[in-house]
Amino acid sequence: MAVSAFPSDTRHHRRDVAEINITPLVDVLLVLLVIFMVTAPVASGRLDLRLPQVSPTRPAEPPPRVELRVQADGVYLLDGHMLMGDELPAALRAIARNAPTSVLQISAAEEADYQAFARALAHAQRSGLDNIAMQ
Repeated sequence: MAVSAFPSDTRHHRRDVAEINITPLVDVLLVLLVIFMVTAPVASGRLDLRLPQVSPTRPAEPPPRVELRVQADGVYLLDGHMLMGDELPAALRAIARNAPTSVLQISAAEEADYQAFARALAHAQRSGLDNIAMQ
């Protein structure tokens, strides 16, 4: 009896290959490795923070407030002192010279002339006072 080099179909049982394809797993792991290698130096970096220190000195006092009120009859009240229109520029320059950080608060009476208010504002700006508040 001759022996065949090929087994017969009845005796040959085909087996399925039950292996896991690890190529996609290796690809994902390599991508994660690259991401971690790039982000690790950034995450371990130090921030140079200079926090404010507590100072033993007292906080600065607020600047003095000066009130200028335009009356209905065209008279100006500078901290309660009555001034005429021609006296106002010199008084404002004196305040700017003596206390340049003063806050000048300008207000007007309800019946006051707009032109008198605008003139007071212009004199205040020309006097050198930088802090002008309108009410």
